[in-house]
Amino acid sequence: MKKGLITLFLVISILLSFGAGFYFGNMHIPSTPPEGVLNAELGMPDGVDFSLFWQAWRTLENAYVDKDDIDYQEMIYGAVSGMVGSLGDPYTVYFPPEDAEIFKEDVTGEFQGVGMEIGIRDSQLTVIAPMEGTPAERAGLRAGDKITAINGTSTQGISSDGAVKLIRGPKGTEVVLTVYREGWAETRDFTIVRDVIEIPSVKLDIRDDGVAYIQLYQFSEAARSAFGESAVNIINSGAEAVVLDLRNNPGGYLEVAQYIAGWFLERGEIVAIEDFGSDRKPKEYKAEGPSSLLSYPLVVLINQGSASGSEILAGALRDNRGVKLVGEQSFGKGSVQTLEDLSEGSLKVTVARWLTPAGTLINGKGLAPDVEVELTEDDFNEDRDPQLDRAIEIVKEMD
Repeated sequence: MKKGLITLFLVISILLSFGAGFYFGNMHIPSTPPEGVLNAELGMPDGVDFSLFWQAWRTLENAYVDKDDIDYQEMIYGAVSGMVGSLGDPYTVYFPPEDAEIFKEDVTGEFQGVGMEIGIRDSQLTVIAPMEGTPAERAGLRAGDKITAINGTSTQGISSDGAVKLIRGPKGTEVVLTVYREGWAETRDFTIVRDVIEIPSVKLDIRDDGVAYIQLYQFSEAARSAFGESAVNIINSGAEAVVLDLRNNPGGYLEVAQYIAGWFLERGEIVAIEDFGSDRKPKEYKAEGPSSLLSYPLVVLINQGSASGSEILAGALRDNRGVKLVGEQSFGKGSVQTLEDLSEGSLKVTVARWLTPAGTLINGKGLAPDVEVELTEDDFNEDRDPQLDRAIEIVKEMD
């Protein structure tokens, strides 16, 4: 009997030891990566413990109730997206493989959608500018409109690229945008039929009063040659002053903005400064001529739909020539992105920020007009343009 008690005690001890080992082994989850997952040398800064990532990974692997639903590749994509999102920069975005292909097609291929530039302002998806002659403009969307939902799905926390993916689509299909506009008591739904987007570049009007009114819709490659032709027409027309309209121009190629600035500035004057932060020396972009419109009195129109290249050009003209900006505060999109291909997907990352020649930061701030003129709801509905009227008054007084 004594031997039996000893044997029973030993069995219980072994079981308790095994149970305790199993329990505490699961409580102290290994900080190494799961088998088959690469853990490259990351060169982490002092104080950064990457083992937390693997602890969370193993906890999900061991404890999550629906283990069959775990997709390890999607967990990797989600982890990378979360890491990128922690920077708080709406223009630095991770694209999983499928989204990366869509983004590249949008940049290089045919554009089908509603025809507007969007961005994140104050953590809210915002219309930068509806493009001329597009479904978005025809539907009545305006610069500054807040998009609170897309097809009934809230845009809270969405990135601008994520919103583009939801809004884009084949010609003839519909998308419903829920919009809030300053002054409205509540949101309104806009049902928009998608189409192939063809955006004009430049419109020129030589007025009877001697003012050349030139509207620049975007800084595309087509805008380069179109603006050059318009500039020659201005010179040959006998016009005495110029109003340059950059309202609702969401930007485009820096080189095109630099080229257009060269018609208004002396050769060698700074157009923009590309600030890379503390790691690299800033890069200066300078006017390269022909300076043929340098002697013309000039006023520039801006509004909250003026972004990126528009802000660069407007800032360059004001800093170098003292040109008056008329209208409303610009959008404040003054950062530079590059697309880096990864082993899985792509990373669009902000690598620099634009400064005006005087060193003024554009990003997140925008440019304040020298002469502020509001365009009201009644002005819009009655097809009045007090901003343009004021700009013409100012430029004619400069003769």
